[in-house]
Amino acid sequence: MRMSATKSNRGISRFRWAIYLGIAALVTVLSQPSFALPLFNRQTGQNCLACHAGGQFPELTPYGRLFKLTGYTLGQRTLPISAMAVLSNSRVADTSKSDDPGADFQKNGKTLLATASVFLGGKISDNLGGFAQITYDPYAVQYSDGSFHGHTAVDNIDLRYADRFISPGRDLIVGLSVNNNPSVADPWNTAAAWMQYVPVPSPTSSRFIDGTTPYPKYASGGHLGGVSAYTFWNRTIYAELGAYGTSRGPFSFMHAGLADDSVTKLKGLNPYWRLAWNHEWGPHSLMVGTAGMSARIFDNPLDTSDTSTIHRTRDLILDSQYQYLLDPHAVTAQLVYQHSRHSFPGFLANQSPAFVDASGNPMASTNARDTTNLFRTKLTYVYQARYGGSLSFFNLTGSTNTASQSSGFSPDSLSITSDPAAAAPSSRVGGNLAGNPATRGLTLEAFWTPIQYLRIGAQYTAYSRYNGASQNYDGFGRNARDNNSLFMYLWAAY
Repeated sequence: MRMSATKSNRGISRFRWAIYLGIAALVTVLSQPSFALPLFNRQTGQNCLACHAGGQFPELTPYGRLFKLTGYTLGQRTLPISAMAVLSNSRVADTSKSDDPGADFQKNGKTLLATASVFLGGKISDNLGGFAQITYDPYAVQYSDGSFHGHTAVDNIDLRYADRFISPGRDLIVGLSVNNNPSVADPWNTAAAWMQYVPVPSPTSSRFIDGTTPYPKYASGGHLGGVSAYTFWNRTIYAELGAYGTSRGPFSFMHAGLADDSVTKLKGLNPYWRLAWNHEWGPHSLMVGTAGMSARIFDNPLDTSDTSTIHRTRDLILDSQYQYLLDPHAVTAQLVYQHSRHSFPGFLANQSPAFVDASGNPMASTNARDTTNLFRTKLTYVYQARYGGSLSFFNLTGSTNTASQSSGFSPDSLSITSDPAAAAPSSRVGGNLAGNPATRGLTLEAFWTPIQYLRIGAQYTAYSRYNGASQNYDGFGRNARDNNSLFMYLWAAY
């Protein structure tokens, strides 16, 4: 007999409350003096504040950066495992301008188990250590009937060899990192791999939350295979040089759990570099740095036989981070500017676009090269390692390119339509009428950490520009402010 909708909803509700009660039980069990991030606290015996600014993972303190740069080897070997889970609720300001709100804003206003991760890491020997994250996404795949299917895959991997040489006039750390994501080895949280920290749920109701706004990133993507060598001299000059390629052969474990067609394929080895100046005095620390990467990316990850299909990208980053850490206060200010260039393969450049103008005339041919500029800044304050908040601003600008249009006038009807039978159907909600990436806005966040292993937070992200426009950016009357989103989360780790 088929279960009624009412009984089914009750079952879901009971399951949801079971999750809540489980987390409440976890809070009760763990209500004790706070320690470091669970993955490493058993190894170091350090208080959470020693490694994390205001006790907030993954924001590192100067000591936390030294722990990472010395290969996660400080302390004694112990149980090298930890776990994390996130409950979240996303709500978009306006869901009415949509052909199918159920698809465009999946789980809108619903509380759900967003993601769960297992962490492995710590000290292997005096010079060897590592960190690995394996993540389960309950909403990774959606079937035609609307149901979801979960999936597990490797997230971040950072395996290290490091040594430290100290004398009266010298403090030198040298190391080697084998990792799967350019900048994951970086010890500052302005790095592309670390500036966005709250896990983003897969359902489309979370498509406009802070974690999906423009952040610094490398065009090569992650789940690659790479090796980088680094040095940190007198806690002042940090330099890192690496090379990344497709994660295959002995590096295949770097993308375990991912389908072959979802893994970026690079031609040969692609350089990554990082240089930073660091200064620490009293409770203050300041870093000013630069980083960059050049990559050659195959257009089709399943066909790497034709080198004429290669995209060539170059990302250059300038960044800075300031911290003031003196109990009970923790202040972190971050600033990143990124300039990126993307050269398209010949078969994609200088082509006629799918759309026409309102009179039916052809539009400009697609670009041979695009550039983007991203500015992002964030200010965070934490009091007593319990109460905190942050303010972030983001502004992305770039080239206008008709290849970037996903909305426009169809040549058969000279109208903007989402009808899939049209010669050039347009996209609602996520569509881009201008062919320009311009996106601007800010995020306000408040969070509470009742115990070190639990964080409860709320973020509100507001847009003044999206996909190149403030008004009617998709051609169907949707405005940037319609994407304003409230995101609430409960983040537990042990």
